[in-house]
Amino acid sequence: MGSALRSVLVDNMSRALLLAAAAFVLTLATGGYWVRFLRAKRIGKQIRSEGPQSHIIKTGTPTMGGIIILLPVIALTIGFNLVDRWSMLLPLAVLTGFAVLGGIDDYMSLVGTRSKTYGFTPRRKLVLTIIIALGASLVLYLPAPFGLQKAEFKGPVIIPFVGQWDIGLWYIPLATFIIIATSHAVNLTDGLDSLAGWNLTIAFAAYGVITFLDQKFINLMAFNFTLVGACAAFLWFNAHPAQVFMGDLGSLALGAVLAVIALQSQQWLLLPIVGVVFVAEALSVMIQVGYFKWTRRYFGEGRRFFKMSPLHNHFELLGWSETQVMQRFVLVGMVAALIGISLALTLHDADQRALSDTPAPVVQTSVRTGEQCCR
Repeated sequence: MGSALRSVLVDNMSRALLLAAAAFVLTLATGGYWVRFLRAKRIGKQIRSEGPQSHIIKTGTPTMGGIIILLPVIALTIGFNLVDRWSMLLPLAVLTGFAVLGGIDDYMSLVGTRSKTYGFTPRRKLVLTIIIALGASLVLYLPAPFGLQKAEFKGPVIIPFVGQWDIGLWYIPLATFIIIATSHAVNLTDGLDSLAGWNLTIAFAAYGVITFLDQKFINLMAFNFTLVGACAAFLWFNAHPAQVFMGDLGSLALGAVLAVIALQSQQWLLLPIVGVVFVAEALSVMIQVGYFKWTRRYFGEGRRFFKMSPLHNHFELLGWSETQVMQRFVLVGMVAALIGISLALTLHDADQRALSDTPAPVVQTSVRTGEQCCR
């Protein structure tokens, strides 16, 4: 590695880490105000009565705390990471769109409101998320002027140990599914104090390292570490016993932007590994619902595969304490993130070796014309 390239890499990482530190400080400095504001406005969460009884005392805990994370991230990104006007507009737009959707859903399910509802119906929420995710997928895929023309938004998917593969138009429905699935998986994980916050911090840090490997993703790398700093600071207020929950406003938005980051970096195949806890939580709900319907159809009564879903509730009902579930899930998330980074490093090293083994073109100069040609 040349000294010039090494200097560029160091400068880029230093900038990203400074943004992470700034996001941490800004989030920590403003978080207390938002907790007091949400509590004063009685913006509290409804707790499922059929869930673990230890959760009942959390009824009324302020929700919509995702705003504590999102505002510093948006402010710092606009102020210091909007060098290339295209590269950060899409993740910012997705972050904002899903935050608005989640915020409306949170507001509709507040304790003390007249409606006494639990927010959007699942079908309506799904339709709205599909609309936003489809728009983002089209922007990722279509050429200018309808979409984005920058290199970091285009190109085939990178498959570990295989190489690059262009999936054509299938990219649009696949990207839409990835955004929707990830946003809802993070939303399902946000059921224990610090669980979603910790695993998001780990996932963004992992993708920060992964995007560091390719210099065309330097702005995306800085954005990742900005999210790391903000999510880490949010844990100050979300640590057990939580003073505030991120709510749908935070979980849907952060899950969606994690998916967009994975898609932009062309490393979305690593997302199920880096976000293995989110995948497990979502799969547990799908298995529970599917098994219940199947047994009701063939045995006349619905039976449960898990004691309760999502998965963290199952382990609580097995006798694990809330902090045990959270800490063990976080440990699993850390190991999975290390595996994801290792795969990305292996693939990057293989690509670099392939490039170094490719013979450079021979440049010859014509004696008559002085023109150069390559062979």
